[in-house]
Amino acid sequence: MRAVVAVHDGAALADALRRHAVEVAAVVDPTAPAAAVARARESGGPTSDGGLASLLSGADLLVIDASREALTSALVSVCDGFGVRIVARCARDADRRLATAFGVRAVAPDDDVDRLLDSPLPRSSEAGPSRGRIIVVWGPAGAPGRSTIASALAAELARDGRRVALVDADTHAPSLALATGLPDEAPGFAAACRQVARRQLTGEELSRIAAVSGDVSVLTGINRPSRWPELTADRVTGALGVCRDWADDIVVDVASSLESDEEIVSDLDGPRRNAATLAALGAADLVVAVVAADPVGVSRFVRAHADLVAAMGATPVRVLVNKTRAGVLGIDARGQVRRTLDRYLGIAHVWFAPFDVRAVDAALLEAQPLLRVAGRSALTAAVRRFVGEAIDPPTLRRVTPSRERRGRSTGERRTRREAHAARGGPNG
Repeated sequence: MRAVVAVHDGAALADALRRHAVEVAAVVDPTAPAAAVARARESGGPTSDGGLASLLSGADLLVIDASREALTSALVSVCDGFGVRIVARCARDADRRLATAFGVRAVAPDDDVDRLLDSPLPRSSEAGPSRGRIIVVWGPAGAPGRSTIASALAAELARDGRRVALVDADTHAPSLALATGLPDEAPGFAAACRQVARRQLTGEELSRIAAVSGDVSVLTGINRPSRWPELTADRVTGALGVCRDWADDIVVDVASSLESDEEIVSDLDGPRRNAATLAALGAADLVVAVVAADPVGVSRFVRAHADLVAAMGATPVRVLVNKTRAGVLGIDARGQVRRTLDRYLGIAHVWFAPFDVRAVDAALLEAQPLLRVAGRSALTAAVRRFVGEAIDPPTLRRVTPSRERRGRSTGERRTRREAHAARGGPNG
């Protein structure tokens, strides 16, 4: 391992690292790496100056004292591009919050070297069977509420003590970072995909690049739609495969478009903008199809359903009709939607969520999931029922030992869910 040390007591830390067989490439001032990266970008690239920025390109680890002057978005971006793991020594709570915002591992200044280097080697190909479950949230064009439902599902699944990841794989209009109040310049899912290309992605690396929103680990999306070529099919499939061993449930928000593009482009080996959506659907264990409860939304879903089935194969699908209200459908809005989907697609079981503008507006205003700002709203209750009946049967529950007390309390909720499902079924 090759390290660059950028801390105030650099000489002492460098000696300790060398005693652990770590090659120390440089010992510099805490603000030097950020300044070197800024100069290198102005001169044409991180390796063009032959100095500290070039050393970073060949390093495996950067140990730095966290501060706003030392830990910058440009530095994190360059280190992420080179696969350099950053460990930030945080003396204050503000420094720890800064490191968390950038998805950087934070340690205390007095932590020993063993703690600082605590990062296992990449997983062996002989690792045990995958255990995580991939839940892809898809919906046709027209803003049926995919991202809102994906965020709400992840928060609800995390209530029962499992480790839940929320992934933004939307290559057309990513929005989860803004909706959850997280910085969109964080490494996110694109960084995980780049690490897959280098065969360096591990669960520990996912923990480093993931941001945290409540009890959910979030892999934010690309901050500019033009970066979509970074999310190729192979990379997305590989990243989600590693996510299975990192989290119990992985909720993936994808774009609406399902075209494969092969027949309308000349370069058959070139990247496909919809590859991330198609790869996620291909890797899914369960697909949640979100339908807007209005004539246009239902029509779009009916027309796109054949492409959805072709992309996901035999994967189970659960249909959630969102924004349900009588204003655009008239009398018996639920019955009309149910009969339409049954007649044209043969879908007999659907769930409904109301058009709860106040709850959604509150969540957007606070940049938090529905559960945290509108826990008693009608929409939150509908999502909770959907999780209990359509996504999370009791046989699939996995409660971690650290939250055993919470697991016991949710057992009572599960009993009520089972009784309610037995009485009313999924017809909401």
